[in-house]
Amino acid sequence: MASGLRERVLTALPIAAVIIGVLLYLPPAVAVGLVAVVFLAGAWEWAGFAGLSSRGGRALYLLVIAAGMAVGWRLSADPRLLAGGLRLALAWWGLALAWLVLAPQRGGRAAAAAAGLLVLVPAAVSLARLVMLEPVGRELLLYLIILIAAADIGAYFGGRSLGKHKLAPRVSPGKTWEGFVAGMLAATAAGVAGAFLFQAPLGTWVGCCVLAAFLSVVGDLCESMFKRRAGLKDSGSLLPGHGGILDRIDSFTAAGPAFLLGLRALGFGA
Repeated sequence: MASGLRERVLTALPIAAVIIGVLLYLPPAVAVGLVAVVFLAGAWEWAGFAGLSSRGGRALYLLVIAAGMAVGWRLSADPRLLAGGLRLALAWWGLALAWLVLAPQRGGRAAAAAAGLLVLVPAAVSLARLVMLEPVGRELLLYLIILIAAADIGAYFGGRSLGKHKLAPRVSPGKTWEGFVAGMLAATAAGVAGAFLFQAPLGTWVGCCVLAAFLSVVGDLCESMFKRRAGLKDSGSLLPGHGGILDRIDSFTAAGPAFLLGLRALGFGA
């Protein structure tokens, strides 16, 4: 095993153990708190994309994100407002995809700061509300993590063995179309398994999972776009072999709202 991959695995194992322990053995409120802490750590890192390098500037930005999360959590207690918020989040990710494709170099620090609100707040609220879905919310969040991991692993090995055509060279030169297709195939396989596990309609469930996996790539590329414009290789250095917190949750920023919206369409938590 290459040293870089070994370091990534050694970092990921204890993180996975903590996540599994929290989701399966502790009350849902603990998992909601963990989601909040993780996304606030992500907000601290995102402040760097907006050019806020001082501790005071980053702390102020973190407080703004925290306030947005608190308001979003309160409003999302109303199912109608939650559904509307999830649709707005998907609309934002459609715009983000257009931004990535058409003008990844456009936008300054103010745009980066505003984008952080649109990226982090809906995702944090979505994942927290996912945890609270009865009776299997925590299991569904664990499944989402496995789904995105499957897509990432498929893309990694597919890209290494077959990758020739760049997916987004202006944003993330290492990603290839071959890796993207391999990742979507892996997500499809995980979706089929999930449909049987949660006794959900096969076609609709797999479609929801593939959409979430596709948007996870958009979320990843969106973070890469802002890192590249800020001149950063990683969003931070907290996680050896992985970079920062944002480098681990970027996929979930887009996948979370889509997955929760799909689950609601399937009748979970309705």
